[in-house]
Amino acid sequence: MERVVSLSEKYINEVVTSALAEDLGQGDVTTDALIPAGLQGRASFVSKASGIVAGLEVSRAVFLHVDSALQVTGLFSDGARIKPGDVLGHVSGATVSILKAERTALNFLQRMSGIATETSRYVEAVAGLSARITDTRKTTPGLRLLEKYAVRAGGGVNHRLNLGDMVLIKDNHIAALRAKGMTLRDIILQAKRRSPPGMKVEVEVTIAEEAAEAATAGADTVMLDNMGVEDMRRAVKLVKGKILIEASGGITLDNVRSVAETGVDYISVGALTHSVRALDISLEMEG
Repeated sequence: MERVVSLSEKYINEVVTSALAEDLGQGDVTTDALIPAGLQGRASFVSKASGIVAGLEVSRAVFLHVDSALQVTGLFSDGARIKPGDVLGHVSGATVSILKAERTALNFLQRMSGIATETSRYVEAVAGLSARITDTRKTTPGLRLLEKYAVRAGGGVNHRLNLGDMVLIKDNHIAALRAKGMTLRDIILQAKRRSPPGMKVEVEVTIAEEAAEAATAGADTVMLDNMGVEDMRRAVKLVKGKILIEASGGITLDNVRSVAETGVDYISVGALTHSVRALDISLEMEG
């Protein structure tokens, strides 16, 4: 079930190029009007909050895309814990280039660090238990790999990367096929028969008995969707050791530990990426 997201240089270049075209496609009229072309400067990334940093290499790529002559040095690595006042790195060179790259670089760094930080809170909440915190496909369009990478920086693991990565039979698939008279077992067997060899099959269920049926039919993972804790315990008791078990839906920091205590293997949390708050990091020019 777990996937490992890494960021290739090619992917970073594509994402950064697109982001800079959005922000700098028509130039920077303010900087060009005010800052002499030959002026040299130095700026520092400064954390204004506690959290986990992620996206340093991506932000570095932004500066180098704007001006390859800029010197960018990092003082932390992705996944490191930071606190207010920490200097994360420096950038030096032409001031006009630093200013033109500033916002795009910070947007990547702040959002990815926010995701890593939120993930770390969930990971810490289930510390000592076997459940792993995993992400979902509720990501910003075009930025999925960045956001899933940030989840890993925060100590979480990655679920499927896209619709072709694994079979995940969800409630709407089941509803459409039940209208044709198919049972859950029929649906799972058809998915296994028609999908590529070796493809993992996960199925979403809403009651413990469906989890047992999915395990018997040969699914690899069962997703307990929006179940209460007592129902999760019943499902785990029925299928533990026969199939991987994921809990999903309605997971918060307030209830994630009680969910983990049921014995599930994974807990997927859409909030890691779909509504996360950016970590407060600034770029401060030296006088």
